[in-house]
Amino acid sequence: MPVRLVELTADDAHRTDGGGWLSPALDVYVSAMNYPRGTQLHRAPLWQDHMTRPGWVAIGAVHQASAERPETLVGIAYGYRGAPDQWWNQQLCAGLRLGGYRREQIDEITRNYFELTELHVHPSMQGTGTGQRLLQRLLRDRSENSVLLSTPEVPDDDNRAWRLYRRLGFTDLLRQFTFTGDPRPFAVLGRRLPVQ
Repeated sequence: MPVRLVELTADDAHRTDGGGWLSPALDVYVSAMNYPRGTQLHRAPLWQDHMTRPGWVAIGAVHQASAERPETLVGIAYGYRGAPDQWWNQQLCAGLRLGGYRREQIDEITRNYFELTELHVHPSMQGTGTGQRLLQRLLRDRSENSVLLSTPEVPDDDNRAWRLYRRLGFTDLLRQFTFTGDPRPFAVLGRRLPVQ
């Protein structure tokens, strides 16, 4: 059965009738990123905080393996409007300054953007086009001028996430950038909206 995309609401994140999406979404995140089990507990408060930000929107991908089995969340994408009081924006501005961008360039980049905060597909469903569908649906009808994201660096940009971003026209803003508190190198990518 095909994957179906659904809008996820903050109100439904913790539903107790089995329909709450936050816990299954965090499980997808941990599986997709190959993080240790238990990481969900540390990420949940941050994701809950993100739900309160202006312009927050989330899309889920659900799959039903057979008519006898319930639908399972297999993908998650969310983001919100970037703003100067947000940690990621502040890190981005500092990185752009260190990268040699002029004040006017930084202002233009950060003036009106959508931050793609999370995009994850369960490993069992990767390579099916689910990530691209999630991203295109998430960015549909956005009012911002551009979309920005950060993603871990990988050799030769060679993984599914990087290939997706390149296929959809994302270009480099920063490379080999380290966020405060995380020693891993990241790239910051962006592109103009809309995304077709």
